[in-house]
Parts: sequence; C-alpha cells; structure tokens
Amino acid sequence: MTNFQLVKFAYSHIGMKKTEYNRIKIVLVEKKKTNKELAAFLKNKPETVSRWCTNDSQPNIATLFKIAKFLGVKASTLLVDQD
Repeated sequence: MTNFQLVKFAYSHIGMKKTEYNRIKIVLVEKKKTNKELAAFLKNKPETVSRWCTNDSQPNIATLFKIAKFLGVKASTLLVDQD
C-alpha cells in the first residue's frame, strides 16, 4: 500500500476529517471548467489535478498562480480561509 493509500484509508476508517486548503474544485465548477481542461492547460496529469481538487495533495505556489490565471481569478480565491 502506498503512503497515499494509507492516508486515504486512515481518513475513511477512523473518522478523521481532512483539512481543506484549496477551493480549486469549487472554482472549476463556478467557472464551468473541468479537471481535464485544467490538466491540459497545465500540461499535467488529470490524476494530479483530481488530487488537488479533493485536497489529497496541493499544488505548489507557482502552479496555484497558473491555475488562477486559467480560471480568471486571484490566487487567493483558490485558498480556504483558515481562521
């Protein structure tokens, strides 16, 4: 089992709530864009974009700014406010 699979297993079986750091999935829906379109724009794998959308992993800062450009929003719009 990979580390990714272990973490996913832990979240699903011991009731831990995953911390959400980004709003990429929400903004994609608002802008009527798909994961595949974003992946093509970034020249990245759709699986990577999917992991960002589910907050299983996070894009680096440079990529976050590219995503914001693709979606026509400020980079800060893609981040969850952590009070």
